[in-house]
Amino acid sequence: QVHLTESGGASVQAGGSLRLSCAVSPGAPSPVCMAWFRQTPGKEREGVALLSVGGFTNYADSVEGRFTISLNAAQDTLTLQMDSLKLEDTAVYYCAANKGVVCSLHINFAYWGQGTPVTVSS
Repeated sequence: QVHLTESGGASVQAGGSLRLSCAVSPGAPSPVCMAWFRQTPGKEREGVALLSVGGFTNYADSVEGRFTISLNAAQDTLTLQMDSLKLEDTAVYYCAANKGVVCSLHINFAYWGQGTPVTVSS
């Protein structure tokens, strides 16, 4: 079983930066596919960034060039660096992980964190 715990959500002004972290439970098998999603009330959950254990990354068009996903060497902490934040980046951000060989923002992820809120204000 893989437990994910997000942290780092906060309120920030537009144009600012924020770093989110997602800790993988100690001793859990390292997932081969990890991602960040976000959701706002009344909207569908949106895939933001993806990272496979092989180093492949993929980003939503809305965050391309502004967000960076990375995994530490121990493969137990996933990070989302968010720069040039916009009002529309306001959402609850979720970390997700999967062990399957297919790694895509469009698959059903098996493991999810509880979410961390990000608020961007003008």
